[in-house]
Amino acid sequence: MPTAHTPCLATLFLAGPTGSGKSAVAVELAEIMGAEIVSSDAYQVYREIPVLTAAPSSEDQARIPHHMVSIIPVQMTWDATEHYHRAMQCLKDIHARGKTAIVTGGSGLYFKFLSHGMSEAPPGDTALRATFANYSTEELYSRLTSLDPEGAAATNSSNRRYVERNLEIVLAGGKPLSFWKQNWLNPPPGPGWVITREVPELDGRIALRAARMMQEGAVEEVARLGPCSATAERTLGLTLIRSMLRGEITRDTCQTQLALATRQYAKRQRTWLKREQWLKSLPASPCDSPRKLAEDIMRELER
Repeated sequence: MPTAHTPCLATLFLAGPTGSGKSAVAVELAEIMGAEIVSSDAYQVYREIPVLTAAPSSEDQARIPHHMVSIIPVQMTWDATEHYHRAMQCLKDIHARGKTAIVTGGSGLYFKFLSHGMSEAPPGDTALRATFANYSTEELYSRLTSLDPEGAAATNSSNRRYVERNLEIVLAGGKPLSFWKQNWLNPPPGPGWVITREVPELDGRIALRAARMMQEGAVEEVARLGPCSATAERTLGLTLIRSMLRGEITRDTCQTQLALATRQYAKRQRTWLKREQWLKSLPASPCDSPRKLAEDIMRELER
């Protein structure tokens, strides 16, 4: 429960790469502050794959109200804009109850929208996007590079969804990506922290996480899935587990490749987070419990 010295904040933000422990820290912090948690994760919205997406456990959700978790079926498409509008309503409701909201999650654009507002980029152009189907991701990225070298450099060249969307923005809007992100220079509505760990430790945590997912039901979740939306299909590990279920790779290989893919994703997250200089660093070591890290944040808030 909040103490007499707990600061009254509308919203605070907690980030970190996959495997850093931000979800556990958010729960402890919310318990101390009497706050509620709003997820900024692109895939934890899906009901059928909580293990694969490392969604908050039922125990954690019983301890602390969580929003934007397990709210839609895998057949439904999703994007940062839809997430923003629904999450903002959650934030308003939490504030109306006189509580603090803690925004946490690993999806960069979703987190950025909630911390700095939606980028005023041109809306999606279905006809333009349809023409992209005739080109490889490499060809689309090359075109983006020729039109907006700076924007391309900040785009993950292997993520087709991001390449297509950024190219769509440049072509439809007639201006570089940086132009549409000027509103992100505004300050966020509350303080934020990013959990940092030494890379070897983080890699070890990710390996344990991959093993735990395989043991605790991710395979069974995927085996039960029917048709998925294009968004849900991009869930990390989904393609690998399907390959294992078809007998194309062994279970051990699947787990190893899942850990590798997660490490690569965490590396991209760290690169993005370094650019978010408004976030205060929250260094974590193997001996630091989630409660201790939450108390570190509280000490900073109470200064």
